[in-house]
Amino acid sequence: MAKKGNRVQVILECTEHKNSGKPGTSRYITTKNRKNTTERIELKKYNSVLKKVTVHKEIK
Repeated sequence: MAKKGNRVQVILECTEHKNSGKPGTSRYITTKNRKNTTERIELKKYNSVLKKVTVHKEIK
């Protein structure tokens, strides 16, 4: 049987990459606890195309 829990997989996408005009996207997959964090999460992650740390926001 599969576990039933509050942990869900979410996709984080770079916010600065869209405005840069460079091709491609920077995305990360992570998990979050839906019960503790109901709002969308924002984390600073490394963008390999821009070669710097940028803010990544959760997308649907």
